[in-house]
Amino acid sequence: MASQIESHKRFGGVVPEIASRHHVEQITIVLEEALLQAGVTYEDLDAIAVTEGPGLVGALLIGVNAAKAVAFAHGIPIVGTHHIAGHIYANRLIQEIEYPALSLVVSGGHTELVLLEEPGSFKVIGETRDDAAGEAYDKVARTLGLPYPGGPHIDRLAQIGSPSLKLPRAWLDGSYDFSFSGLKSAVINTLHNAEQRGKKLNLKI
Repeated sequence: MASQIESHKRFGGVVPEIASRHHVEQITIVLEEALLQAGVTYEDLDAIAVTEGPGLVGALLIGVNAAKAVAFAHGIPIVGTHHIAGHIYANRLIQEIEYPALSLVVSGGHTELVLLEEPGSFKVIGETRDDAAGEAYDKVARTLGLPYPGGPHIDRLAQIGSPSLKLPRAWLDGSYDFSFSGLKSAVINTLHNAEQRGKKLNLKI
């Protein structure tokens, strides 16, 4: 796996142009390493699967073009896959999915509740109406002075802290949707107001 965390860390979030450049630099290396670790060659493959969306357009474009090049050069069929379906079915690496199933997909750009009534059937029954959870985590973490990515650090503090501030909830009553924009803004405003009063908030209360 090729990580881009160090490159995006100083920006406090993913920069699409930088992500795309890293894909260009690393995709051949990652493909070769994957084949090496699996102990196979391109001639052993039955098909090439590639994520075609949703996601960052630049990064997707590089992956799709690399897959097309490999498929063409070796005469292998190419199969487009759905990014979010990939996240959901990755659970099968741990255990088989029992249907009907409910999946919570949370990442830097996606927050969705997906109902799977049967294999290959996806119904989005809830989603964020504004920011994704990961985006809110990263922006709040940056304001708190925590490292990127922010999720693990905020989660760690949440385990040892106790509720002391009243903040809006992310789940919207009467629906399965989320809204993280208000929560994110409330945290940031609380921090800024405390700073203006010369009060330092204790992150470990």
